[in-house]
Amino acid sequence: MFGQRLAFFDRIRDTSPLETIGFTRRCLKGFVVQMGFSKLVLTGWIVALGLTGVSVQAKEWGPAGIDVTVALTQLPPQGQETYKQIRQGGPFAFEKDGVVFGNRERLLPTNKRGYYREYTVKTPGSHNRGARRIVCGGPVTEPHDCYYTADHYASFRKIVP
Repeated sequence: MFGQRLAFFDRIRDTSPLETIGFTRRCLKGFVVQMGFSKLVLTGWIVALGLTGVSVQAKEWGPAGIDVTVALTQLPPQGQETYKQIRQGGPFAFEKDGVVFGNRERLLPTNKRGYYREYTVKTPGSHNRGARRIVCGGPVTEPHDCYYTADHYASFRKIVP
């Protein structure tokens, strides 16, 4: 009888409220361990660099997570060509060029749906559209601002003509 009571209380104590909505202990433990380990490693590196006299400086970011700017002339030649085609209204190499970009990543300044459109920047040697894009906001042939991403929307740089 006493052993059954202990087993019951162990089960209650070991049951997470999140398990009742479908999360398993293994899932939670893996997530917590992974996040804790990442924080521990990052903190360790920062402390180690501080002790060795190396200064740590945050990367400069513009508004809404935009990695500052890039001059039009600094874009790869394919990017410069795509930008030129955007200003001319086409023709574009890919069927999806000019479709609405939803900004689901929320890295670009917030605007109403339909404000941004995306265009493919050809990647030499790629058999598909690749990861490079230019995303422009505003009127189709006279956009107010355009952004370049080389990593499929993970980061953007505002294009300065």
